[in-house]
Amino acid sequence: METQRSASHPATPPSAASSGPAPADPGTAATPAPPAASPEKIKFFADREKIYPRNIHGTWRQIKWAVLGVLLALYYIGPWIRWDRGPGAPDQALLIDMPGRRAYFFTIEIWPQEVYYLTGLLIIAAIGLFLVTAWFGRVWCGFTCPQTVWTDLFMWVERKIEGDRNARLRLDKAPLSFGKAGRKIGKHAAWLLIALATGGAWIMYFNDAPTVVRAFFTGQASTAVYGFTALFTATTYLLAGWAREQVCIYMCPWPRFQSAMFDEDSLIVTYEDWRGEPRGSARKGQSFEGRGDCVDCGLCWQVCPTGVDIRKGQQMACIGCALCIDACNNVMDRFGRPRNLITYDSIANQNARAEGRPVRMRLVRPRTLIYIAVLAIAATVMAYTLVTRDRVDVAVQPDRSPLFVQLSDGSIRNAYTFKILNMERNNKSYTLTTAGITGAMLTVIGYQAEPATSTVLPARPDDVATFRVLVTAPPESVPLATHDLWFVLTDQATGEVVEHRTVFASSGN
Repeated sequence: METQRSASHPATPPSAASSGPAPADPGTAATPAPPAASPEKIKFFADREKIYPRNIHGTWRQIKWAVLGVLLALYYIGPWIRWDRGPGAPDQALLIDMPGRRAYFFTIEIWPQEVYYLTGLLIIAAIGLFLVTAWFGRVWCGFTCPQTVWTDLFMWVERKIEGDRNARLRLDKAPLSFGKAGRKIGKHAAWLLIALATGGAWIMYFNDAPTVVRAFFTGQASTAVYGFTALFTATTYLLAGWAREQVCIYMCPWPRFQSAMFDEDSLIVTYEDWRGEPRGSARKGQSFEGRGDCVDCGLCWQVCPTGVDIRKGQQMACIGCALCIDACNNVMDRFGRPRNLITYDSIANQNARAEGRPVRMRLVRPRTLIYIAVLAIAATVMAYTLVTRDRVDVAVQPDRSPLFVQLSDGSIRNAYTFKILNMERNNKSYTLTTAGITGAMLTVIGYQAEPATSTVLPARPDDVATFRVLVTAPPESVPLATHDLWFVLTDQATGEVVEHRTVFASSGN
């Protein structure tokens, strides 16, 4: 049978086989082809594993609560602090007045042209952060960063409503019920209220706090107030309630380069592996001879808000909050072992302990000396310029069209827009004169009808006084196309002099 079937169905030539599959034999059952292997999907981002931090008690946790309370109190109370600056001036101690183009910080008042003070403040803050990081590691991230503070507050609310770590795990795995829905709704409602208070407090720094609160709740506030309050409410809710550690790990640039601030003497959260390994589970009363002190309980990473296992070494996700120290110390106390298996210490001291050498804390070293020197110079320059800054300023704008006018007697006249910035809280009178051009005469429209060598100009408190000033010079005093002209402003009460150089245009004949 096999030979006869082969004879009646000759073999398919190779050319035909290469052109496509051979037709199925009518006498043979068709065999299904194996399914084609699907291409492997490549993930560019790791799936987020939700973190359920466990509550912990201890020294570092108490420090974090104290810092959190102080910072939140300063933030929410700040706009309500009053500061008397005199009649007609805002009495809010901390205020950025956008319509009035002023920034107030207790006794300090910053005008738009003094924005360099804010630049200097940012430089001082940056150098200060570098210095603190070189000394104490990521204490900014672990204790004072707004993301850390508000996330800690949101997690406290979450624990109060949903319970601690194990209870939250069970709740999330449980099917939907009225109890689960009630807890979830209550938690998010509390988060939104805190976020609303946060966004509203931020708006108060840009408006008079009592006025804007009254207008907000009576529906009389501006669209900008409602819009920015909604914006900051949403960002607080999303970043502190949902994003949490993702902000620290992926969004914040500081972890990427903060390692450049460290050296072997910087204090960081670290695990004494020379003492803790080999790790393993243990029972109370069991001998620890021949093994490490780490009982592998996992509490160190369960209390971590970013899910870091510090036993794996230094990691970018570690924010230095030191909660793992409290967790480990509590376990060491239960087993009667020495504390600080996980500790706040430097790499140099860790190596010294491992080798039995004495330890020391080196705050003064070349890196920190450089930071201190730069910080001292920047702070000194800022303080000096702030104390000695002029409280009056002058701005002069020459007319561009026409540049000059030649009068019938041959004299040349230039027109200027002259502004006096009186940064004090009282009325001022100034004497205006000129220098640099012989025989120059002044005329101030609306204040002086006849040309004169000097004139008196008034300036209201904390305001900009604008004048139209005409300067006339004899032709022999201005033979060139342009000449330097100096406006000299003298305070009649104090004798303080402000000079401003500008250009006097002429025909050049």
